[in-house]
Amino acid sequence: MEHPHEKTPDVAAPDMSPDLSHEHHHQPVHHGDAAEKEGIAYTKSSIPDSAALTGKMGEKDGVTDISDPERGSTSPVHTAPSEGEHQRGYVARFYFRYRIFVHIFIWLFFTGWWIASLILHRHDKNWIIPFLFYLAITLRLIFFHVPISIIMKPVRWLWGNTAVRFASLFPEKLRMPAFALLTIGVILVGTFASPTSQDNSLGNRGISLLGLVVFIFILYATSRNRKLIKWHTVIMGMLMQFIIALFVLRTGAGYDIFNFISTLARLLLGFADDGTAFLTSDDVVNTYSWFLITTLPAVIFFVSLVQILYYIGLVQWLVGKFAAFFFWSMRISGAEAVVAAASPFIGQGESAMLIKPFVAHLTMAEIHQVMCSGFATIAGSVLVSYIAMGVNPQALVSSCVMSIPASIAMSKLRWPEEEETLTNGRVVVPEDEDHKAANALQAFANGAWLGLKIAGMIMCNLLCIIALIALIDGLLTWWGRYINLHGDYDLTLELILGYVFYPVAFLLGVDRNGDDILKVAKLIGIKIVANEYVAYSDLSTGAEFANLSTRSRLIATYSLCGFGNIGSLGNQIGVLTQLSPSRGGDVSRVAISALMTGILATLSSASIAGLVIIDQAGFTTTSTA
Repeated sequence: MEHPHEKTPDVAAPDMSPDLSHEHHHQPVHHGDAAEKEGIAYTKSSIPDSAALTGKMGEKDGVTDISDPERGSTSPVHTAPSEGEHQRGYVARFYFRYRIFVHIFIWLFFTGWWIASLILHRHDKNWIIPFLFYLAITLRLIFFHVPISIIMKPVRWLWGNTAVRFASLFPEKLRMPAFALLTIGVILVGTFASPTSQDNSLGNRGISLLGLVVFIFILYATSRNRKLIKWHTVIMGMLMQFIIALFVLRTGAGYDIFNFISTLARLLLGFADDGTAFLTSDDVVNTYSWFLITTLPAVIFFVSLVQILYYIGLVQWLVGKFAAFFFWSMRISGAEAVVAAASPFIGQGESAMLIKPFVAHLTMAEIHQVMCSGFATIAGSVLVSYIAMGVNPQALVSSCVMSIPASIAMSKLRWPEEEETLTNGRVVVPEDEDHKAANALQAFANGAWLGLKIAGMIMCNLLCIIALIALIDGLLTWWGRYINLHGDYDLTLELILGYVFYPVAFLLGVDRNGDDILKVAKLIGIKIVANEYVAYSDLSTGAEFANLSTRSRLIATYSLCGFGNIGSLGNQIGVLTQLSPSRGGDVSRVAISALMTGILATLSSASIAGLVIIDQAGFTTTSTA
């Protein structure tokens, strides 16, 4: 479809979006004159919503549309061998030549492992997780050689003859209200149709539900343009967030899966201890639980491991699949889908690097969503450090997953799309050829250096921030005692923040017995003003927070699981401005709004956790590596 201000050329122009010389500034509603002069053609997708639902889209500009489930690729389609393919080593060339035999060997190996585990655990349920693992490997190997259309065509037919036909029974104007009522019904039934406990009463759940409504209303009331809100995206995001919470916190299968993931993360920390013991001694590792010894080495090792997984393409594949799902289900642009799906895995700055060629051409709403996704969740590189602190790993992992649809829904409620997006109708994860490692060994070495920088940044930030807070507390305490403002509590920054965020903690549904609301409010304030490192450290080791009820501790764990703090604000502005200097002004204009939206998205996950949790003790029992 033609741009509103351009004529369609006779010959299709090459895609110039990756060319930084063609950057331009966006203006609300329509693109300005600069866009036309520089020859950037922003095309409005000609694909109707029905096509987005059914996935009937094809290839264009050498990129496979992710909404086509029969293709499902997130990488550029190469029609000829690239220069990198000719430079592959002997092992890589051997693999690509005899790949089918390698895959058969791998499948036979895991099949034998699966049969053995089934025999050994036939009398218990310990075979469920290995079976899911074996099933995922088998399906992945099969679809290397068999078109996925064998499965997707029946699924598409089933979808078209069930959900699509059911929706067509309603007049078009009533479909969205019906969808909203269905979502509200699911949330109400899922909230109140379950057993209660002493501190998980219907009253506490009702307050958590009220808090969720208040957060949504705040974003709606302050929305940039309420008339342009795409309610399908908002409602679908809230529904997905709630369903994920139900699956994790209410079902045995969901708990087992996330417990399995968290167990793997804890085992990963144990391997890092072996390296620490070599540098020091076994006695040091077994005796001292210092942050410097237990946490930072695990971060370095984890980042190195991720770099190897990124080199072999596993991270991109996983991000691509998540992006495909959110792109198809929530009808967002390709760039937004990639960043939202990648943020919990690789972090706020690194996720923006995945769409580096498109940053210069993002709309204002897309910039808002990209930043919001980073603020709403944490990265895998720091998740292992919180697990090492003793924070409940199931809650951390589930919160990261819940924050993906939450950040999308909240961002589109606060800042709806007002322009035409360049990546509407396709999702692509560009390869970073400039920083690509030559082999797995170089990738691991690069990861070790990157992990060292990340660990050093964590250490320096914690040292300086904790020291700064101590300085502020010292000044406030001195001033408070000087004018006789002291009693049970000295005047400190934590106390001030506790009273400022007291209404927020109350709306989350924190246990109202005792002073749990004030304590959780302090943690939320510390997380926003300082960072989540300091807040989780206080939650895990602070004597003041040792007596929190199980419900309050669970809600606090979810409410702190995000990068929404003042320090991250500068980090994101710096990264996006570096990727596209000409968009620095636009990034700064949406930054504060994105920060507040990301914080509310994280808090909404805490509210939903307060709605659906039953076995609170099981989800608040901390464990260290």
